[in-house]
This record gives sequence, structure tokens and C-alpha cells, in this order.
Amino acid sequence: MEARDGKESIRRQRQVLIFFVFLGIALAASEPRRYSVAEESESGSFVYNLLKDLGLEAEELAVRGPRVVSKGKKMSLQLDRWTGDLLLNEKLDREGLCGPTEPCVLPFQVLLENPLQFFQAELQIRDINDHSPVFLDKEIILKISESITPGTTFLIERAQDLDVGSNSLQNYTISPNFYFHLKLHDSSEGIVPQLVLDKALDREEQPEISLTLTALDGGTPPRSGTALVLIEVLDINDNAPEFTKLLYEVQIPENSPLGFQVATVSARDLDIGAYGQISYVFSQASEEIRKTFQINAKSGELLLKQKLDYETVQTYTINIQATDGGGLSGNCVVFIQVLDLNDNPPDLTMSTLTSEIPENLQEAIIAVFSISDPDSGDNGKTVCSIQEDLPFLLKPSVENFYTLVTNTALDRETTAEYNITITVTDLGTPRLKTQHTITVLVSDVNDNAPTFTQSSYTLSVPENNSPALHIGSVSATDSDSGTNAQLTYSLLPPPHDPLPGLASLVSINADTGQLFALRALDYEALRAFEFRVRATDRGAPPLSGQARVRVRVLDANDNAPFVLHPLQNASAPCTELLPRAAQPGYLLTKVVAVDADAGQNAWLSFQLLQASEPGLFSVWAHSGEVRTARPPGERDAPRQRLLVLVRDNGQPPLSASVTLHVLLVDGFSQPHLPGPEAAAERAQADPLTGPLVVALASVSSLFLCWLLLFVALRLCGRSGRAALPGCPAPEGPFPGQLLDVSGAGTLAHSYQYEVCLTGDSGTSDFKFLKPIIPILLGQDLERVSDENPNFRNSFEFS
Repeated sequence: MEARDGKESIRRQRQVLIFFVFLGIALAASEPRRYSVAEESESGSFVYNLLKDLGLEAEELAVRGPRVVSKGKKMSLQLDRWTGDLLLNEKLDREGLCGPTEPCVLPFQVLLENPLQFFQAELQIRDINDHSPVFLDKEIILKISESITPGTTFLIERAQDLDVGSNSLQNYTISPNFYFHLKLHDSSEGIVPQLVLDKALDREEQPEISLTLTALDGGTPPRSGTALVLIEVLDINDNAPEFTKLLYEVQIPENSPLGFQVATVSARDLDIGAYGQISYVFSQASEEIRKTFQINAKSGELLLKQKLDYETVQTYTINIQATDGGGLSGNCVVFIQVLDLNDNPPDLTMSTLTSEIPENLQEAIIAVFSISDPDSGDNGKTVCSIQEDLPFLLKPSVENFYTLVTNTALDRETTAEYNITITVTDLGTPRLKTQHTITVLVSDVNDNAPTFTQSSYTLSVPENNSPALHIGSVSATDSDSGTNAQLTYSLLPPPHDPLPGLASLVSINADTGQLFALRALDYEALRAFEFRVRATDRGAPPLSGQARVRVRVLDANDNAPFVLHPLQNASAPCTELLPRAAQPGYLLTKVVAVDADAGQNAWLSFQLLQASEPGLFSVWAHSGEVRTARPPGERDAPRQRLLVLVRDNGQPPLSASVTLHVLLVDGFSQPHLPGPEAAAERAQADPLTGPLVVALASVSSLFLCWLLLFVALRLCGRSGRAALPGCPAPEGPFPGQLLDVSGAGTLAHSYQYEVCLTGDSGTSDFKFLKPIIPILLGQDLERVSDENPNFRNSFEFS
């Protein structure tokens, strides 16, 4: 039970403590904190550290963006955002700021910008004894009749002290004399000195008395001021002046001109002569009243001497004294009320201003400002507005503070700069307004990716180009600005068909987008290639765009025709057999050539340049077929040599030549073999020639016999026109293991086989249509034939 009671007691104590804590917070939030500083403190003097009152640490204070704001444009305080120290921005004169008002308090706010928060506070300026009492009249003249009885009191002009409190005027003293002593009277306006007559005056004994009046304040050390009191002893005057009204109440507009007659006071005296002549003077008037008004000593007219300002002083209370020639006087009071006019336009004080904001913020604080109007009533009520067509909004805050915020996210690419005019209008008559224009720049955010001017580019480059040749350019734009719009170009291989060695083919200038061929291109090896170009901006994070680039390699006539048949690099020249019984138009052979170029650079024409018998053979220009122009004659040499020129259609044209050896025979069964003399000469030249020739002849003979038997068995059973004596020629599909160069699966009758004879040996080689395409073109032959129909045609026989 005791433990339970103890816990219950602790819980109640905590509840009470929490209640008082929250109560203190509520009171602190409702009432401004007050700090104090002595007047005339040097600029930069320390006032107070606000970290504890703000509830922040030093690191948090700097981040929150603190700022001290106060009414008006004059800033008396500054806040060290790193330490939280509240410092004076200038020397403060309490008398100039507050005059006789005590306490002298200057309200201010501490504005925390991020997030927005106001902290209400007040600065109390403590008075120091920096002013001495001052008599406005250094010489005070009193005219006293000798008939005045002792004990009579005379009011004396009091001194002025601008300090307040204990530093204000506290005492008066008078120099020692036999006739008067000083009496002090407390009034609403302070201590008023009075002279009390102690001894009856005798003009004949002493017509004039001089006294020194000293005013003392309560400062430490005290300050003082003196005035000379000159007393003139007069003859008897038994009637004092009397005002017709003891109180005059006057209302005057603040825009009244100088010399304006404010009021006229009037007093009368029943005495006659010098004792009945009245003069009017100010009594107990402050320096402000003496500067603003003047009174005609004879007529009692109160005139305006200085412009009035309702915002400075709203009312004046003037004591006027009427004194006759005998020294007797009377007093009245003139109460003047200044009427307010709408003569002050509203005042706008900018507390904080952000001149540049990012474009992607939904709600950003642009400015915090306060509005004030020193006029009163409707003249001091204000209305604040901005243009309606802007994406901004005015939000009222505390004590005439407003915040200007964005109403929606801004887009720099649409509008990069806003000129906002804040218009403040009062409700007076006539209405006065104040306009303040601020410029807000919208800073760029990297929210736009680069865009190429074309989604696809097609560039052409001639083959055999010089390295580093400029082949074209790509261009992209970015609607952002600054570094967000600075672009860098780079190459990307195509995603689905990566191009090997792209970096060795082409390069791009990262800054300009210019494309360069890094090495000489070969149309026959690479006719076209594609890649992608990426443009990346330098924003954070970076954005990019892509475009496709296709580069076509233009063909140049850099390849001469290549003769495929008859092959020219064989160890022994091939000899075509021509029967002597051949008729005109007989197809002897067909020159087959290709050109690795394309287009008209690959169009081939054939021409017979030289022939042993010029009229015996002809060459078809487009097909390359070599035919007989006439029947061979008995006089024609058994060996014929033809030189055929193959030329392409390029500019300039390139050509190749082929030499054909033709052997005129009576029949294919009787090939013409070299005589024994040639074999003997060859055997003598090389001791190994004999055995080699014998071995080669044996193998060739066996192969030839087998091949002839195979062909005879295959072809003798078919009908057709005869190509060899006693055996029909084959017309069906040729055996698959043999090369079909016509592309149709058949051979002309004269190309079923060919006989090649070595001219240097005594034996002969018989070879039957073996492949004649060089190995170095084997890989490209199929591709070239598919892309170039002329290439395929160059293989076909008529």
C-alpha cells in the first residue's frame, strides 16, 4: 500500500509539473518577451542571447534563417545567426525615441524563415542621466508689489529635464536671502517651484532683488541647471487680470498654414493706467510649444509658427498668463486638438526577399513584408494586393505582416522572370497608395531531356576516305538553361545488332556533335553501318536523348575486274580445244570475270585486243563469250593465242586482261601433244623430271580412263545432240560434285570438260571442271553475287 501511495503521489506531482510547464509556454506565447539595454550604448553592444527563449540550439538557429524585423525602415537591432546574440545596430537615444514616455519600449519580432515563425519581443531602453536640467529662460523677472503680505506664493518658471525616472528633475534650491524661501509643489507635470514671501517688501529700501534658482536631478552624480530670478518691487496694484474663459478648446487641421490664427485669449483688469495694461505670455510652456506657437503679447492672438503633424503630436495644452502693469497676473489654458488628414501613403517595409527560386517548388516563400500607415481611423487602414494573372498569393500574417508565396509550381521554360507589383492602398479620402515592385527569377531545374533535331540521320562517306574526315553532324537542344542545357555527345552501338569495332570506325566531338571517320572505309568490306548517338546534359541527375545514325559507304572504282575463268595464275596455261569442223558462232569458251565494286563500277565489258588470226574469233562485249567468226581453215595455225580485255564502267575505268590458248584439233580423241624433242629437253634440264613425269602420266591415265568410263555410262543412255564422236552429249543435270557455273544446273556442250596441256613436259594433265574461284574471294563471293546481279551474270554461260 505504501508503495502504491508513493507511485500515486509521484504521478500527481508529474501532472502538476506538466500543467505548469504548459501554462508557462502558453503565457510565453501570448506575451512578448522584454529585454532591456541602457541608452547610448555603443553599436554592437550585447543585449541578450535568444537561443534559450527561441528554444533552439546554435546549429538549428543558423538553418532556420533568423532575422530581426521591426516597424519602419530603421533597424536598431541585429541578430547573430550563429550564436543567437541580440546586438545593437546603432546607438539609441531614449529621449529621441520616446520623449517623456516611460517605460521606453520598442517592439520587434524575430522572424524564422524556414519554416516561417514569428517571435514577439520588446526592447526596453533604460534611461541614463545624460541631460542636465535646463531653464528655458535664463533670466526670470518677477514684479511684486510692495503691498504683498508675507506668506504670498509666486509661481516660478520650472526647468526642463529630458531624462525620466530618478534621473529627472527632483529638487530646486535658491540662493540665501532675507525675503523669500522656496516651496516645491508636486503636480501632474512634475515639481513646480514657488517663491514664498517671508518678509514684507519695501521698494524704497530695496527696489530690486536678485536670486539664483538651481534645479537638481536625481542622477548619480546629479546634474543641475541655474537661472537668475530678478524681482522688481512695484507700487501697489490691487486688481489682477482675469480671463473671460479659463479653458479654450480648439480643433485645427494638421495641414493649417503658417501664421494661422489658432485662438485669441482675452483678459481684463479693473485697474487703470499702467496697472490696467495687460500683456500675454506663455506660462510653463515646453520647448515644443514655443517652437510651434507664438502669442501676440498685446492682442492675445495665438498663431501657428510651425507646421503641425498629427502623426507626431495629436494634442497641445498651452498655459497662457496675463500680467498687468502692477505685476498681478491671471492664467488660462488653451487645449488644441490636431485633426488628422490622409496625408501619409502606406509604408511597405520588406523584411526578407528571395530573388530566385527553383521552378519545381510547389509553395515557396518569396517575400515577407510589413505594412504601416501612421494616419488614424480609415486613413490608417490598408488593403494589400498583387496582379491577378500571376501564380503568386498574398497571405496575411500577424500584426500587418504579409507573406508572398507561390500558388503553384513554376515552369522556367514558360516564364523565367516575374515582375510582381505589390500595391498597398489606404481607405482614407482621397485614397493614397504605395507600390513596390520586386523581380523574381525562376532558377532552372533539370526537368527537360535533350531532344535531337532529327530522330534519324543518314550520312554518306566515300570509301577510301582520309582518316579523321568530317562526315556530318548531329544536333540536340535542351530547353533548360545553364549547365542543365550543356550537352555532351557520345556513341552507342545499336542495341539489337551491336557493331563490333565501332570505336575504330567513327568518333564524335563530345561538345559539338560532329562525326568523324577514324579510318579509311572499304565499300567492299562494309557498305553501311548503324549506331546510336546519345546527348546527355550536365544536370543533376543528368538526362539524355538518343538518335539513330546510319552511315552509307559510297562505292569508288578501286577494284579492277578479276578474271575467274580461265584462271590466270595456274601453273600451266589452260588450252581450249577447237574442232576444225566448227561452224561460225561456235562457242569456244566464256571469259568469266567479277568486279568487287558496285553499280556502274561493276558493269563489265569484254573486248578482243589481240589474236593470232584476227578474223577467226570474236568476243561478245557483254557476255564475254568467245565464238568463232568463221570456220577454221587448213592454213590456220594449230595453236592460236587470244588476248581479251575486261573493263569496268567506273570513272576512271579499270581493266584486266586474260590470255586464251586455243588448240585446233581434228577431234577430242587426238589431243595434240608436244613432240619427243621437248620432253628430251625438259629431261636434260631437270634430272627428276623423268620419274615425275612417268608417275604423273600413270596416275593421270588411270584417272582419265575411269572418268571417261563413268561419263560414258552416264551420258550414252540419253538423247541429245552429239558433242563427242560416238557418244551423245549430256543435257540433264550435271553431276553434283562438279561445278555448275551457269547457274541453271546444265553446261553448254563445249564445257563438259576441258583439256589443259603443259607445254613444258612430255605428259599431259586432264582436269575436269575443278573449282576455279580463288580462296581469297571464297567468303565474299556469295554475298557479292546476292547484292550485285552483274556479278552472278558474269558466271553464266550463254
